[in-house]
Amino acid sequence: MEPSPLAPIRRAERRGLADEAADRVREAIFTGLFQPGGALREVELAASLGVSRGAVREGLAVLAREGLVQSEWHRGTRVTEVTAPDVEEVYAVRAALERVAARAAAERSGAFEWDDLDRLVDTMAAEIARGADVTRLLALDVEFHDRIYRLSGNRRLLDAWLAIRSQVHLFLLTRVRLGHEQYRGIVVDEHRELVALLRVKDLTTLERVAEEHVRSAGRVLAEQLADGR
Repeated sequence: MEPSPLAPIRRAERRGLADEAADRVREAIFTGLFQPGGALREVELAASLGVSRGAVREGLAVLAREGLVQSEWHRGTRVTEVTAPDVEEVYAVRAALERVAARAAAERSGAFEWDDLDRLVDTMAAEIARGADVTRLLALDVEFHDRIYRLSGNRRLLDAWLAIRSQVHLFLLTRVRLGHEQYRGIVVDEHRELVALLRVKDLTTLERVAEEHVRSAGRVLAEQLADGR
C-alpha cells in the first residue's frame, strides 16, 4: 500500500534533490508544520516531495548538521527538541557574534544600507498591524540579522552565524509558540533601536544593545522552558 503524501509540503524541483529536500523540510519546520520532537519519516517525506528515500536521507543529514533534526537508532529522525542547555549555549555564542557583527557593520556601511534596514523594520510593523502569521514575522527577524552579518564584510563571521542560524530560527519558533504576545510587543522597537545606533555609529552603545538584544531573548525562552509551558 502506497503511503499517503504530506500535502502541505511543496514538491521538490529538479536541481540537487538532496538539497531541495533539505530546503523543503526546513521550510516546513520553520512554518510550524513539523513541531520540535515530531517524527520525520523517510517514506512519507519521499512520497510527498516526489524524490527517492536516498535524497530524503541525504537532505535530513544536511538538516542534522544544522542542528534542526536529530537521528537516533531506536527513535528514527525527529525535529530537534529545544532544551534550556541548548538555549544557554547557542545564545551565548550568538550574543558574542552579534556584538562583533554590529560594530563591523556600523564601521563599514552607510545611509543606504540603514535605509534598507529601516524598510525591513517597517515591514515587520506592517505585518503586526495586519495580524499576519507570526512565522512571517520570524522570517523577517532572521533576515534582519542576516543583513547585519553580510554588512559586516567578515566572511568568517558570516559563516559562524550561518552555522547556528537554523537553530536560532527554531528557538524563535519555540519562543513564540510558548507565548508570542511579548515577542510581538518588542520586536519592532528593539530592531528600530539597533538601526538608529548603526546609523549614528554609537559603537559602545551599539555593542551593548546588540548583545543584550540576544541575551534577553535567551532569558525569555529559558524562563518559558523552565515554566514547562
